[in-house]
Amino acid sequence: MLKQSFNLKLQQKLSPQQIQLMKMLQLPTVEMEQRIKEEMAENPALEEGEEGDSEDSAEEVVESIETENTEEGGENDDIDLSDYFQDDDGVPEYKTQVNNQSRDEEERDMPLAGGNTFQDNLRAQLALRDIDDRTEELGVNLIGNLDEDGYLRRELDAIVNDLAFTSNIATTVKELGSVLKEIQGLDPAGTGARDLRECLLIQLERLPHSAETLTAKAIVDKLFDAFTKKHYDKILERLEIEEDALKDAIEVIMHLNPKPGNTDRSSDKPIQEIIPDFVINTVDGQLELLLNGRNAPELRVSKQYRDMIGDYQRNKKDPAAKDALVFIKQKLDSAKWFIDAIKQRQHTLLVTMEAIMEHQRDFFLTGDETKLKPMILKDIAEKVHMDISTISRVANSKYVQTNYGTILLKFFFSESLTNSEGEEVSTREVKKILKDAIEAEAKRNPLTDEELTELLKSKGYNIARRTVAKYREQLHISVARLRKEM
Repeated sequence: MLKQSFNLKLQQKLSPQQIQLMKMLQLPTVEMEQRIKEEMAENPALEEGEEGDSEDSAEEVVESIETENTEEGGENDDIDLSDYFQDDDGVPEYKTQVNNQSRDEEERDMPLAGGNTFQDNLRAQLALRDIDDRTEELGVNLIGNLDEDGYLRRELDAIVNDLAFTSNIATTVKELGSVLKEIQGLDPAGTGARDLRECLLIQLERLPHSAETLTAKAIVDKLFDAFTKKHYDKILERLEIEEDALKDAIEVIMHLNPKPGNTDRSSDKPIQEIIPDFVINTVDGQLELLLNGRNAPELRVSKQYRDMIGDYQRNKKDPAAKDALVFIKQKLDSAKWFIDAIKQRQHTLLVTMEAIMEHQRDFFLTGDETKLKPMILKDIAEKVHMDISTISRVANSKYVQTNYGTILLKFFFSESLTNSEGEEVSTREVKKILKDAIEAEAKRNPLTDEELTELLKSKGYNIARRTVAKYREQLHISVARLRKEM
């Protein structure tokens, strides 16, 4: 049975502006710059500039317009333009700027580097080899199937089917196998391998023959699994060689390139530049926090729009002029909101970073990771009286430049544990002790997780072995057996 009824419900919803502000708060400096450029491109009432560029203030223009309207007996149609040129303190929000950039000015943006790709270089080498047209055609197809590391990860029979259906080329696995040998003869050595073992063998085949090379080939060809698991005793027994010979062979293998496809791109690969969002300097034993200036652009209302308001305000009896005035008002609303949103973002970033700086003052003064205190999002949220989600957005993808390097904000957040003296210490401190212990260990006999556990207990950290293993994995450190060296 259908029934209609009225229900009164109280709900809390975010406005579109609040959602946009949350998204802006999460953006790092570089992406925020792009967001500002996009907003300026979409809203012609918004432009970048410094104050003091104009002869007349926006207030004077509005006042003169209103005076003229009063003399003419006109009304403002409930549009108070002064609201869009003043901030809460009554200070003009915008003063016009001089545009010193002409249309003919040289573009100084750095273009992206271009050049031949890894596949382009292989195809050029293939064209120079003494092969027939069919072999070259099949070779070009195989080159197109190589991944970014230079490996052929696909099965040959799958490529045979693709060639038949997409290119109407009939071939066999045997024929493709012989063409693959041609590809494996190209530079860099190891290209066209189907796995790491084959990649290393191809490179070893090109090295000058020596005792070390022959031993290395035997290890990779017959005992590769034992080599990857560092079962050196098994290798010594199977090959009946001395430890010095094994050490020399391993040295040869370690100098091979496991990813030949990255060789040509190493110089062309763009370097990702980290732009810090904050800068913390130590001045006379005191910490000084600065927000990156690229986070605080001077945005003002466009001078052209200010002049347009005056023109339309004087001719507002024209319906078209009145519609244009409403459109301009909407753009001014949007521009003012965006400027206010940036100011609020700057304030939130500074307040949050100040709380983090005070909480981790000892680290910022010394740079010693063991001085880091336990800190979670809730700790900072309570200090600045903000929601945890807001602190999470601030910490996301943000960097701070210190006297000890540029550090990701998330680095400073860690859980706590209690030492033997009952004091709360950061898990970051424990990880630092683990890392230092592993770096100082004897590589011929690396420390096991059990030995690391006992080491921490001797220093007053009562931690279970499984917790030590978890911290070691978080530090991207292998188990003791895989850290063993000859």
